Amino acid sequence: MSFTGPSIGSGTVRRAFQFGRTYVVRPKGKHQATIVWLHGLGDNGNSWSSLLETLPLPNIKWICPTAPQRPITLFGGFPSTAWFDVNELSENAIDDIEGLDATAAYVANLLANEPPNIKLGVGGFSMGAAISLYSATCFAQGKYENGSPYPANLSAVVGLSGWLPCAKELNSKIEGVNEAASRAASLPILLCHGKGDDVVAHKFGEKSANKLSSCGFQDVTFKSYSSYVLFLTVT
Repeated sequence: MSFTGPSIGSGTVRRAFQFGRTYVVRPKGKHQATIVWLHGLGDNGNSWSSLLETLPLPNIKWICPTAPQRPITLFGGFPSTAWFDVNELSENAIDDIEGLDATAAYVANLLANEPPNIKLGVGGFSMGAAISLYSATCFAQGKYENGSPYPANLSAVVGLSGWLPCAKELNSKIEGVNEAASRAASLPILLCHGKGDDVVAHKFGEKSANKLSSCGFQDVTFKSYSSYVLFLTVT
């Protein structure tokens, strides 16, 4: 499936994003929740679907899509599977709004056909976690960065070793939208990060959690681990 991202600015040519194969882990028990789980840079949906299938969570349906192949600025333009472009791993990195919006819309579309009584969530690892947190902010505001309505009614967000895109102006954006504060306050967010993470520094995860909390997300849990190995816990 391909999605065309919104233009970043005047005169910018829109990019078409061709997403890869989607893997689905069916619930072994009664279907109570569906979570779209997003892999990290250079990975695919299959590796995570194999892991998620082993978790003792029989009532969850997992949808594991594969990101498009795209040139990555951080890699000097070398192509890789990625949910959006990354120019550097720092707090001064320029956000790829077009890529973020296109992927968040793709994820919301994957959730659109789930039964109405099923709880919906988004989770991910590394840049997949970044998309999860971006989706959380879109849910709170009720719209994507380009102004289009955000359709999914999220019940939970999980991020492992990730960061929060578009964080600098988030507070004013939440304050500028009616009911955004109440939606933000109602959304449970679990963030986990390894202290030894040498790709996405632990401080980015911690700062992301603090930023979300300061912007009105009242149900944010941040868990640190002493090693790079992270364990997903669902309560």
